[in-house]
Amino acid sequence: MAKNKDIWPPEKGPSMNKAYLLTGGNMGQPEVNLALALELIEKHCGKVSARSSLYETAAWGRNDQPAFLNQALLVETRLEAGELLSRLLEIEKSIGRVRLEKYGPRIIDIDILLFNHDVYNEQHLKIPHPQLPNRRFALTPLAEIAGNYKHPVLKKKISQLLKECADRLAVNKL
Repeated sequence: MAKNKDIWPPEKGPSMNKAYLLTGGNMGQPEVNLALALELIEKHCGKVSARSSLYETAAWGRNDQPAFLNQALLVETRLEAGELLSRLLEIEKSIGRVRLEKYGPRIIDIDILLFNHDVYNEQHLKIPHPQLPNRRFALTPLAEIAGNYKHPVLKKKISQLLKECADRLAVNKL
């Protein structure tokens, strides 16, 4: 039987991207909000193929607020980084996020920490997250699910960045 050269070999679908996210919040019911964020990420962005434990972390940047609950996620997605960011911002908004002040309390925060091994340095899209090496509250849950992942700029494993992190704020596994 002859193969139709127009359809053989079959077209490959869009490739899967791997995005490492950090979810967090310290207002309302943080555990409920993180679970809702995870559910909406799976519905609108892609499959969550790994998730860290939940961590209670001291507020970073402004310590006159309640502790945060944080969790790292690995999402397998067909979305490109810019589209993923747009959808994550919509998810934050749907959960009730209102941006009032930098480092202020929030119902939900979803950051893209890493996207494949790509580097983006655009006005509204900076990947890897520029503050990742300085934030124990992000590195600790990320190291749980991606300790051997090499930071695409610093060329160090996440586990090594965690060991070297100067941030000493409390990060406690729940």
